[in-house]
Amino acid sequence: MNAKFISAFLILALVSMACGFELPKTAVPGPEVAENISVPIPDSDTVSLQFSFGAGEMTLAPGSDKLVEGTATYNYSSFKPVITTDEGNVRVGMSEVDFNVFPTFNNLKNIWDLKLGDTPMDLTIESGAYKGIFEFGGLALNNLTIKDGAADVTMNFSKPNIAEMSVFKYETGASDVKMVGLANANFGLMDFSSGAGDYTLDFSGDLKRDASVTISSGLSNVIIVVPEGVNAVVTVDSGASNINAGSGWGQNGKIYTQKGEGPTLTFVIEIGAGNVTLTK
Repeated sequence: MNAKFISAFLILALVSMACGFELPKTAVPGPEVAENISVPIPDSDTVSLQFSFGAGEMTLAPGSDKLVEGTATYNYSSFKPVITTDEGNVRVGMSEVDFNVFPTFNNLKNIWDLKLGDTPMDLTIESGAYKGIFEFGGLALNNLTIKDGAADVTMNFSKPNIAEMSVFKYETGASDVKMVGLANANFGLMDFSSGAGDYTLDFSGDLKRDASVTISSGLSNVIIVVPEGVNAVVTVDSGASNINAGSGWGQNGKIYTQKGEGPTLTFVIEIGAGNVTLTK
């Protein structure tokens, strides 16, 4: 199981002992179950899809003629996926977890392998300590929201987002996140906030319009990749951080610029400490 998830549980255990609480009981996982997930496209003018995922591994990719389809493989009953639909609002989540009973981590299995359709939608992903592999190229995302804890996430927009995305919001804890092809996301505003960790935001792809990016982070290593020939203006408000700008970047105080043609990426970065690297 994910080392960060184990560490989080150990911290919980120490705090519980210090406060005089009893530790949760240990439950042994049951037989492995592979369950099919199939959600038709709602008959609604607007569609909102939400994934609520605890710990484990989640893979999302395009390729379905439904809203969602794929498999969930798990060996603990509380990880059984539950699907709820209210007109155009669809939620795929887990059963309620009894926090007084924890499975044996070494034997825990919770894997979602899902494909999404290209119907226009707002997509929300809420998770804890998990590994996420997301391919969003060719989808039609009007808005994208991700909230997770200690995560290991790889995201790719290998093809342009069919829809004009209004807002892409990502909130994470102490994580390792790499996002590639972000120009293809076709967002107007991207808001990224994080705790300590390593983060790569690669804005390769086809930038079709001006876009704004706000980044707020703690003690982190943040790498910003902007391809050569793309207009970019980066304002960095930092504490004890190091700013490393590669060739092609000009500097005037806290403002870094790269000259190019076409639309402009405008960044505002607030980082407490760590490293910010601007590269191409």
